[in-house]
Amino acid sequence: MKTILKTIRENIATPWGMWLAFLGTLLTIALVAGLSVFWFGLSITNLTDLVPWGLWITIDLSAIALSAGAFSLCAGVYLFGLKRYEPIARTATFVGLIGYTMAMLALLLDIGRPDRFWKALVFWNTHSLLWEVTMCVMLYLTVLVFEAMPIFASFEWVRGKYPRLAEKMERVHHYAPVLAIVGLGLSSLHQSSLGAVYGVIKARPIWYKPEMAVLFMFSAIIGGIALTLFASMLSARLTPKAKVNDILVERAAQFLGYLMIGYLYIRFWDWLAQTYTYEPGRTEAFEILTKGTLSFNFWFGEMIFGALLPTFILLYRPTRLSPFWRMLGLAMIVGGVVAFRFDTNIVGFLAVISYLPGEAMISYTSYTPSLVEWAAGLGIIAYGFLAFSLGVKYLRVVDHRLTSEAHETVHVTSNETVNA
Repeated sequence: MKTILKTIRENIATPWGMWLAFLGTLLTIALVAGLSVFWFGLSITNLTDLVPWGLWITIDLSAIALSAGAFSLCAGVYLFGLKRYEPIARTATFVGLIGYTMAMLALLLDIGRPDRFWKALVFWNTHSLLWEVTMCVMLYLTVLVFEAMPIFASFEWVRGKYPRLAEKMERVHHYAPVLAIVGLGLSSLHQSSLGAVYGVIKARPIWYKPEMAVLFMFSAIIGGIALTLFASMLSARLTPKAKVNDILVERAAQFLGYLMIGYLYIRFWDWLAQTYTYEPGRTEAFEILTKGTLSFNFWFGEMIFGALLPTFILLYRPTRLSPFWRMLGLAMIVGGVVAFRFDTNIVGFLAVISYLPGEAMISYTSYTPSLVEWAAGLGIIAYGFLAFSLGVKYLRVVDHRLTSEAHETVHVTSNETVNA
């Protein structure tokens, strides 16, 4: 009995053990919720014909957006020659792989008939944006798997048990420029097409606009870079397994601050353009977004704390050089992107316009996720945290001393630039 208690204290009653136990609990609850959805169908959720896309689609959209650091940073490293940022791109690749698998899990629940997912591969509907998004997501996920192979090859168990396999997986790194080009094309296509899916739906006037593709693309780039930098800095402060070059992170954060200026301009232009005239359905939905039930989330979650303040933090040198303020600014951007995806997805459903002959009639609906939706959704998020935690501990996904073979002699040695 004493031996068992000692084992529990040494392995479970530690911060790492408690963290795994917490995530394991959420995953177990999510598994039960997911099986319930598969067994009873979407009728046990609060999704309806008027609001068919809810919490799970928000998680899907957010996970894909926050994974965009993979294609943007890899493009910068392998296509534009910014080799010094290669360790950050390595982290972004792993984050991207996690994000896309999270999106797949969310879609598995949301489509209602997951046994029919293969039909998009067989029956090509080339006139459908959703089909194009589906194909690009699956193809880009394949690219991410190849890009992450050198990361998995660093796992000591793989190197010891299957040395030849690990060696072949490491060689994939030589094809990184090619994978970066393919990934840039595929990811750019589906990131923008996700916005275009909303932008072509004429029956939802607040979505029906050409800038939706630009907004989705831009928000994905800033969100993906922000999450990669934030996760790297947070990991370095929680475990000695993660090692961060603070100079690289600070420079990348400054670049992100300049990107935020462009994002603010586009968001302001989109907001202002919707106030020019009255448009049935669009004006009512815009009122919900800016003055109604979503107003707090819009003004504070998206605009003030999600865009304006972090832009100032990252461009004002004293706050950017401070690790605390920099992390806070990065976290705000991540939260702002999630708020933007949530608001965009939900607001189009809350104001319903009737296109029957006669005067356009506007009706309103509401949506609150059910307990089953929350349980399954939190499980997907827990999976993301678990995968990244294991990556930091066993795969060294946050180690800025690691570089490519061409730059393997350049290591971070100064205590002033490495935060463990």
